Amino acid sequence: MRYRTLLFTAPGLAMILASAGCGSEQASNQPANDPADRSPATSSVSPSAQGDTLTIQVKASPQAPAKTWTLRCDPVGGDHPKAEQACAKLAATQDPFKPIPADQICTKIYGGPEVATVKGTWRDQPVNARFTRGDGCELNRWSKVAPLFGDVPKVR
Repeated sequence: MRYRTLLFTAPGLAMILASAGCGSEQASNQPANDPADRSPATSSVSPSAQGDTLTIQVKASPQAPAKTWTLRCDPVGGDHPKAEQACAKLAATQDPFKPIPADQICTKIYGGPEVATVKGTWRDQPVNARFTRGDGCELNRWSKVAPLFGDVPKVR
């Protein structure tokens, strides 16, 4: 009986100790709060002094004429038709302009011929991204930030 208890207790204890060491990567990168520190808190997502400005160019197909908008966030502005929705969606999406990895396996689901480019700055980082709907990965990437593209022009 003694060996059976030891057999089940040791792995359980090891699991508890191992999970106690787990934590959020974000939490480990944050400085500890010092009660003596009276400086204002800073955030890594604070807007830049000029705000986030993006130029979005959307085409119904690669050969179609482009519709171009300017979008500013923090504060919201520009001539984008869905500026508030686009800024809110970008703010809620983690890495909205991150490209699809080259080794990513994607389904062959075709979403349409639409093409969009986004250039400017987002959270003080330069942006130069291209979006298509040519396969499942690109379609998913497009859908995550769809308000950014406004009403896609019709194919002529």
